[in-house]
Amino acid sequence: MTRVMAGSMTRAAGKAAGIVLMGFDVDGVLTDGTLYFSSQGDEMKAFSSLDGHGLKMLQQAGVEVAIISGRSSRALELRAQNLGIEALHMGVVDKRALLTALAAQRGIELAQTGYMGDDVVDLPVLRACGFSATVADAHGEVVSRVDYVATRGGGHGAVREVCDLLLRAQGKWDEAMKEYLA
Repeated sequence: MTRVMAGSMTRAAGKAAGIVLMGFDVDGVLTDGTLYFSSQGDEMKAFSSLDGHGLKMLQQAGVEVAIISGRSSRALELRAQNLGIEALHMGVVDKRALLTALAAQRGIELAQTGYMGDDVVDLPVLRACGFSATVADAHGEVVSRVDYVATRGGGHGAVREVCDLLLRAQGKWDEAMKEYLA
């Protein structure tokens, strides 16, 4: 599997430095992609607390977080609410169009947006935004076309890895860590 090498890492960090709005897919990115259904038909998802704290740190540093998912889920609504993420968009068919609209609403360029997805349905938005990332266990077509490939899999810290990369690239890491290292 292709990994981001030293020179590419510098390029990825350069692209990440200007991101003010970062979007994330859910199944396969914020979760491991497994879909759980109860016998009553209720959908359940498992989310990483490590990823969740990374998303909170990103928001506290002034980067807006958006969740853009092709599926709708009450579990996802609750998770977004728990993390204070207001830009929750579920049941989205055209993620690129949505991210473009979000950028326009905020008066920012598409180059100032980022997205993290894992499957071929995410390629249009990944190719349109300013910074693209994926998980270690993403589809090969995605891995070969993004700016950054996390070393961890979906639902297992890959989102946190990207959040940390954004914070470091934007020179916000030390401030984000200040309360933990005091």
